[in-house]
Parts: sequence; C-alpha cells; structure tokens
Amino acid sequence: RPLLDSEQINFLKKIRLYIQQQKYNEAVSLCKTLINLALEGLSYYHTYDRLFLGLSIAMGFVGWTTYVVLVIIKTHTNLTKTIPTNNKESAGLFCSFAFAGMIIAFLLLIQRCPWTYYIYCLLPVPVWYAVVREVPVIQDLATNVLSLRISQSIGFLLVCILGIEILVFSFFYRSALFVGLLVFAGWPVMTQLWVQEKTRALIWTLLCVLLALFPLMPVVGREPNIPLVIAAGLLTLLISCFSLASLWRCKNKYRNNEDLKVYFYQILSIALSTYVVSSTHDSLKNKLGLPVLNQIISWTTLVSSPVLLLLSPTFLFQRLFSILLSLMSTYLLLSTGYEALFLLVLFGLMFVWINMEQEALQHYGLSLKPKHAVLNFAWAMDITQFRQLHLDDVRRSFFFVFFIVTAFFGTGNIASVNSFDPASVYCFLTVFSPFMMGGLLVLKVVIPFVLVSCAFEAVQVTTQLSSKSLFLIVLVISDIMALHFFFLVKDYGSWLDIGTSISHYVLVMSLTIFMMLMNGLAQLLTTQRLELSRRIKHHSV
Repeated sequence: RPLLDSEQINFLKKIRLYIQQQKYNEAVSLCKTLINLALEGLSYYHTYDRLFLGLSIAMGFVGWTTYVVLVIIKTHTNLTKTIPTNNKESAGLFCSFAFAGMIIAFLLLIQRCPWTYYIYCLLPVPVWYAVVREVPVIQDLATNVLSLRISQSIGFLLVCILGIEILVFSFFYRSALFVGLLVFAGWPVMTQLWVQEKTRALIWTLLCVLLALFPLMPVVGREPNIPLVIAAGLLTLLISCFSLASLWRCKNKYRNNEDLKVYFYQILSIALSTYVVSSTHDSLKNKLGLPVLNQIISWTTLVSSPVLLLLSPTFLFQRLFSILLSLMSTYLLLSTGYEALFLLVLFGLMFVWINMEQEALQHYGLSLKPKHAVLNFAWAMDITQFRQLHLDDVRRSFFFVFFIVTAFFGTGNIASVNSFDPASVYCFLTVFSPFMMGGLLVLKVVIPFVLVSCAFEAVQVTTQLSSKSLFLIVLVISDIMALHFFFLVKDYGSWLDIGTSISHYVLVMSLTIFMMLMNGLAQLLTTQRLELSRRIKHHSV
C-alpha cells in the first residue's frame, strides 16, 4: 500500500509537535518509523520487477539447460529413435510460440519497459520452442528412466545434487574441496575398480588425500617459503629422471633419440628454474637485487617452454611428460610457497586419473585396453574412433569441472588473486610494472587450468569420446551452477558481500567460455607438433 501524502504530512506534524513539547524520545521513535517506511518504499521501487525478471531469467536458464541435455541425448546416445518430423505440427507449434512472444512484447510495450526487459522476457520463448520440438526425445528419455529402478534414479539424482552443492560451497569455503577430494579417494572402492588395479587405486587414493590437504592451508602469498619451491623442483627432477630412464629403455618405434634430447633440455630447464628461484631470493634477501643472468634465464625459460613442448611426440605418455616439464619450469619461477608442490601433486593425480578412466572403460566393457605407448593425441581428431556417451561419462565431466575449480581454489581464492604477493614475479622483474606483473600473475593462475585441460583431453582419447559430447555435459553442469549463483546474488549487506556474490556469479557465467578457450589451448598443446629437425635435415641435403 502506498504511503499517501496526507499520511506523510501527519507524520511530519506529529514529529514537530513532539519536538515543541520536548517529547524527544517519541519524536525520535516516529522519525525511525518514517525512515523505515521510506526505506521500504525505496526497496519496493527498486525491486518491483525483480520477481518477474528473475523468473524470466530462470526460465531461460532452465530451458537452455534442458535443450542442451536433449541435444546430448539425441546426438550422442542410443536412447532415442529416429522419428520423422510432422510439418503441420511444427508449423502450429511455431505459430503458438510466435503468438506468445507477440503477447509478451505487447504487454511490455504497454508498460513502457526498458529494452533490456524485452531481452529477458523474449529470450526464453525460442529456447522453450526448441525444447518442445524435441518432445519425442523427452518421451524416449522418460521411457528409459522409468525402466530403471527407482532407487537407482533417486540415487543418481542425489549424487548429482550433492556434487553440484560441493562445487557451489567451494566458492565460499575452500575446505569443501577437501570433502569432495575425500569422496573422490573412495571412488575406486565404490565402483569395484580396486579389484582390477589395486596399485593404481591405492595411488589414486593417496594423491586425492594429498591434494585435499592444500585447500586447508592458508592462501598462497602470506609468507614466502622458498624451500618448498626448491623441494618441488627437486621432486620434479627426480620424477623426470625416472621417466626419462624408462623412455630410454623403451627400444621400439615410439622412441626417438631426437625426442630424448628435447626431454633432456626440458629437464635442464627444470634444474635451472630451481636454481634461479633459490639464488634470486637469496640475492634479494641480501639486498643485492635481481641478478641479470637469473633474469635472462627466467625469460628464456618462459619463451622456450612452449616451443620445447611442441617439439615432443604426440604419443600420450610422452606428450604429457613434456607438458609437465614445460609447465613446471615456468611455474617454479612464479612460485613462492607450497603452490609448486600443489601443481606437482595435481599432475600426479591427473596422470593416475587418465589410467583409472581407461580401467573404468574396460570395467564396463565399452572398449579394449590399448597400451599407453600406442595411444596418440592425434586420435582426438579422428571421428571414427569416437563412441556414444555412457552414464559414466557424466562422472568424467563432473571430475573435470571439479578439478578445474580445485585448480583455482586449491591454493587461494578471489581475494588472494586480487592482492597477490609481488614476490611471485621477482625472478622476472623487481621494478614495478603493473601490466607485466599482471600478465605474469594471469599466467600463474592459468597454468593449473592448462594442466587439467590437457589431462581431460587425454581422458577423451583414452575413453574414445569426442570433445564436443563431453563439453556439452560440462556446459550443463556449469549452467546449473550459474543458476544457483544467480539466486545467491545480493544487493544488501556490506560492499564485500555484494561484490563477492556478483563476482561468483560472473565467474561461473564466464566459466563456460573460459573452459572453451582452455579446451582449444589443450588441443593445440596435445595434438600439434613442430617438425623442426626434419626441416633442418631437408635443407642440409
């Protein structure tokens, strides 16, 4: 009910009367009442269309997510039958939705709404039109769901809800990742995979527990801890030497002496990065400044790492090994604490994940078990190798999203990214340069994402799935998260609460685009190879 002018005048008269009568407490109380009424009026004015617009946006989200699910079922599964389209029904359906859109536009025009209202309200119309057109797919899906046991359907739904909620909570509490990783640690036991590969299952569990410890630690950047960075570098060198030795013993057509030279240069780069980090911080501690030689080595490593990576063969194990060395050499130079160990543990878990997914595929009888030496990232471009989606592929996509979130929040949060420690870039420069420092910080944040994306690309190769099919499932998961955060956006409270809620929503909304970019970059880093040696030989002849 609006506050009438007469009521406002009465309020003011009573307040003045109380003041004249020196009844100050009553006057203050009446002023507070009037202030509260004014605030309620302002809130009502600003949120008048909130419910209406919120429902429109939610309908758009739900419709879009439903449409993507139907596309997945229709084009990437065997759950549907090919049904001929009825042109008369399609025309009638189109006219119905067109008429509904015209009515909505007419109502908005009468109310003289802003042009943005037309976007919010009309966008769900074509989306839901596309959904309703797929009624046969919905019927086939309902038939398949009803054929399952109720306990299975409810259990799958509860697991999906729990997984999404853990992802959402991780944006507010990093410790939620600890819970999720502990659940991941028990995955081989829950699916009986430990019976097939007890050693790998044990390593998977151990690495999940180790990775789960990082979200419980303070965010990176509070206090530099260079010994941890050096320890990570030495561990990487140790792992690299063992891997290189195994490649050296592998005397077959998949091993090339020129490739071993590339790995040797990358291992040398790891050693140099470890030395540069140690000597640079010792030099700065003694107030001697950044040594010029260290700066040259740092920038040379940054530039040469991706080139050396692309010189390695595209066989799965060899390219993943090269990716680790290239990313780690740069990441060490940008590390100041335990984040270097985090990346190493993350890579270990990603490598075991690839092996476990291959075992899971064989467990369900969906594929034979090719050797890792034979697997090639070039197969990702061969559509004849692809298979249809299975229910277990939903879990694979969820794992990918969870690991992406872990890569971001595993060592910090949004606040720690905004207020990063300049010590992270001391190996490259010590003079304040906001754009250069910002670029290096972005690179440091992106490196774990690249690692997870490359591992996901390897999972697609080992499980014989197209990147499009798995990415559509990832799109559904991210859209559900975005809808969740849409309802968590605040316009009241402190500026920190309001800004954080908006940041979370924007972050999740941009997650899909970001993962598309990461997927493209991962395909480039895994499938492409520079053939410099052959060109040199050709010219020499």
